[in-house]
This record gives sequence, structure tokens and C-alpha cells, in this order.
Amino acid sequence: MSAEPQPLSSLAVGATGTVAEIRVPAEDRARLLEMGLLVGTAVELVRFAPLGDPVEIKVRGYHLTLRKHEAELIFVRGK
Repeated sequence: MSAEPQPLSSLAVGATGTVAEIRVPAEDRARLLEMGLLVGTAVELVRFAPLGDPVEIKVRGYHLTLRKHEAELIFVRGK
């Protein structure tokens, strides 16, 4: 596991990590929490859209699509 958290958007396709910190503004944070994206949750970066936005991740057994700017504010520790 890497020492420094990195933005979720910087993971390679197919890479996994654990959510270390969520820096999304409060008005958007609640939506992410309701979808199960919590600190300590394992995530896998599935793919980027052809132009790099949005980003598809797998969390808790389902696929979730985030805007790239949201993925840049979610920090993960890679495995």
C-alpha cells in the first residue's frame, strides 16, 4: 500500500485503492456518502470516458460514475 494518498482520478485503469480522504464540498459530499463512498471503502478505477470525463469506478460491488473534478477531490491509497 502506498504511503501518500493520491487523487482517485490518477489511478490507472484497473487499479484499486482505499478511500483515505474526501475533499468534495459539503453540498456534494452528502450525495457521495449516500452512495457508499466513505473513508476506508475499497474502490477500483474501471475506466475513463473517451475524453477523460466522467470516470467510472467500482465501489461496494456496483459501478458509479463521477465527474472528473469530483474524482480529483477524492484521495485514495493505492494497493
